[in-house]
Amino acid sequence: MKKDSNFKTGYMNWHEKKDPVAFPLVKWGLTLWLLAVAAGCQTQAPPPPGGVKEQTTASPEIIALREGDVLKISFPGSPSLDTTQQIRRDGKITLPLVGEVQAAGSTPEALQQNLVKLFAPQLSTKEVTVMVASSTFPVFVTGSVIRPGKIVSDHPITVLDAIMEAGGFDYTKANLKAVRVIRHEGDRVENYTLNLRLVLEGKASKSFYLQPSDIVFVPERFSWF
Repeated sequence: MKKDSNFKTGYMNWHEKKDPVAFPLVKWGLTLWLLAVAAGCQTQAPPPPGGVKEQTTASPEIIALREGDVLKISFPGSPSLDTTQQIRRDGKITLPLVGEVQAAGSTPEALQQNLVKLFAPQLSTKEVTVMVASSTFPVFVTGSVIRPGKIVSDHPITVLDAIMEAGGFDYTKANLKAVRVIRHEGDRVENYTLNLRLVLEGKASKSFYLQPSDIVFVPERFSWF
């Protein structure tokens, strides 16, 4: 032990004498590096269990009013004007004092703002509330079904649901493999072809939901006779 101690002391003295400026700098640099490592270990917090969870906020869906919706319209400052109206097929409602007002295609918030402007002379407070009391929409079923015509629904409805509401398929001639949905999207007409036989056989996993005013057409099977 004594020999090793003398050897280390001699080694350090030799380096100090050889380079009296660089050696203290090396020692100080090593000391600062060790302090930095120690500080980093103390300040670094362990990750939370399961990793970091990203917070996301979903944008609220914009609901457009449509034909068949029943609206409850309230005037907090003028309760005598309160009314309940159903949006007609032309997309309008009729209100006292102002007459017909376009409602379909607008949001409840936008309709509220419009009514505040229309009823401004009669309102003591510039406040109107529009609530959707119930919502219904029409779809149309035609072709090889028992009772073709208009179906009015107050809940999401699939193609097969609509056909069942129309009495079901006319199995003597219906082509279940090529049922078409005709949909108006703006100024375009989109066509979708569905194989409902797969649905009835339990081989299809996804349902096709209808939108307002969709037309469901069940074609006839091709026959040589």
